[in-house]
Amino acid sequence: MAIRIITDSASDLAPSPALTVVPLTVTFGETSYLDGVDLSAHRFYELLVEGDLLPSTSQINPGTWDEAFREATAAGDEVVCITLSSKLSGTYQSACIAAEAYPTVHVVDSLNVTVGEGVLVRRALELAQAGLEADELVDALDAEKRSIRVVALLDTLEYLKRGGRVSGGAALVGTMLSIKPVVAVQDGLVEVIGKARGSKNGHNLLVREIQNGGGIDVSRPLATGFTGLDDRILRKYIQDAGWLWEDLVSEVPVYEVGSTIGTHAGPGAIAVAFFSQE
Repeated sequence: MAIRIITDSASDLAPSPALTVVPLTVTFGETSYLDGVDLSAHRFYELLVEGDLLPSTSQINPGTWDEAFREATAAGDEVVCITLSSKLSGTYQSACIAAEAYPTVHVVDSLNVTVGEGVLVRRALELAQAGLEADELVDALDAEKRSIRVVALLDTLEYLKRGGRVSGGAALVGTMLSIKPVVAVQDGLVEVIGKARGSKNGHNLLVREIQNGGGIDVSRPLATGFTGLDDRILRKYIQDAGWLWEDLVSEVPVYEVGSTIGTHAGPGAIAVAFFSQE
């Protein structure tokens, strides 16, 4: 029995013959879109910077998961479904509810999101290709997800302010001092772990946090991501921090970070996700 890998669009991965991506719903005002289907990441940031209010992202409901599971199992596939962190969305719980009707569907809580979730999905694809059975694959993912490290540098506090995560006064002072927050995914939650004054110091802090993460295991997937309309800031960072992965990987994968995290990070953020050597 073949294994079908299914994930949600918060992973910021594109669907492929080996991967089914189920979209979350993004709502701007009274207009709703299917993430990655009728709303690209590029268009999402155009709408984000044009408006004053934050959009909302709705979890995937059990019925939508059921459709994906029914299609895969009807084709004779066993399913390993990997969702964004259960601490950030009810999407994992919805997938578990839908999976109760399918003995051959297994649901994994990534405890991550965006490029962090994405590297776990890509690891699942590798392990499935290597011939692991579904139960073995799930056990491996549950063990290995604990070694995923995700750190990101935000360019602005504006969108954290809009979302009520920092006060207006703190955002104003931060903007005046050019404060760049550094965030990480810890125990399934997105946490601010440091602040730097200016882009150069921000890049240095990001590099230091990567080093503190135990070193990059290049035998497993690595990813970088960016928010906004272009990847210029990320490309500069990859060049400046090249010694971190120089002679270890032939190419550093770059992904567009979509609405799930982009809503709160705003444009101009960069992120790195990797499996720690620890």
